Amino acid sequence: MALTPIRATPDRITRITVCTRPFRAQGPRLEVERIGQKLVVHHYGHGGSGWSLSWGTGLVATEKAMALGERDIAVIGCGAIGLTTALQLQRAGAKVTIYAKDLPPDTRSSFATGVWSPDSRICLEQYATPEFKALWARMCLTSFQAYQSLLGLPGTPIEWVDNYNVSDQANRERHEPVTDGRPPFADALQHELLPTLTPHSVDVPAGLHPFGARFVRRNTNMVFNISSYARLLLDEFHANGGRIEVREFHTPADFAGVAQKVLVNCTGYGARALMGDNSIIPVRGQLARMIPQEDVHYGLFYNGVSFVPRRDGFVFQAVGPDDYYGYNDDTIEPDRPLAEQSVRIIAGLFPPPAFG
Repeated sequence: MALTPIRATPDRITRITVCTRPFRAQGPRLEVERIGQKLVVHHYGHGGSGWSLSWGTGLVATEKAMALGERDIAVIGCGAIGLTTALQLQRAGAKVTIYAKDLPPDTRSSFATGVWSPDSRICLEQYATPEFKALWARMCLTSFQAYQSLLGLPGTPIEWVDNYNVSDQANRERHEPVTDGRPPFADALQHELLPTLTPHSVDVPAGLHPFGARFVRRNTNMVFNISSYARLLLDEFHANGGRIEVREFHTPADFAGVAQKVLVNCTGYGARALMGDNSIIPVRGQLARMIPQEDVHYGLFYNGVSFVPRRDGFVFQAVGPDDYYGYNDDTIEPDRPLAEQSVRIIAGLFPPPAFG
């Protein structure tokens, strides 16, 4: 197995971004609330599963919104959840206006890792009831099928990529279980409920990989090239007659200022301040973006660092020992030393580059 070495050096970092994942212990908020004269479908709090579950949760929110009898509907927010929900509403026959403070590429979800992770910090294990699991499985399947229909499109918005989990020890997991008394996350829903949805990991014997005596497992996963994917969504939204108005909402009372009677609130982490919803906990995640290489189309995980070969810029991310890494951290200032350390860890898997 030959893998082209990655030119991973700190001088090739083009940008460092921070994403604030909107985690709710109970899982995403999907419910209808009357606020003044408006009916608001809340649709936020997806943890690290926003892009992955967006089509499925968007369909659930669409069903709730369309059941209210209106066909002129507002969507608040233009990130992963807002865009896909707006498209689902259009496909159901609604006229849709998006109201948002930020648009791609400046939304929080534009700074996401960009991989298929439908059960990443989706809820705490104690709230993964049979009813929640059934809903999650439906949303996961809906999203997965939607992504399969986007394969092979110009710009490669979605693609399958082989990933290699490299370890200095046999049978070492990417994340350690939480053993300090904090409640565990429900982080294995796909394995439990949809075990055949994506390919299983397989061991790569020594001598068949370029990482020496290290232990290697290969799996295949979907990658979202978010720049081209978000553009695809925006283009379809506009082609369907959608309209976007840049507007900031400070309190729920501001909803009275829009013409539509039904609104879908897709504000993600912004709902914490907008709705005063302290059930939303920030989970910080930082990406070091790097110049891509045409001949590198594989991912890596080694010593707590994930490398994703996105075509819109390679991504290096320190993921920490467990899912509590970055928990309740709302800071957005980039950590340059951590970014450079992440790059060097991945670079250490390859011989030093030859110059001259």
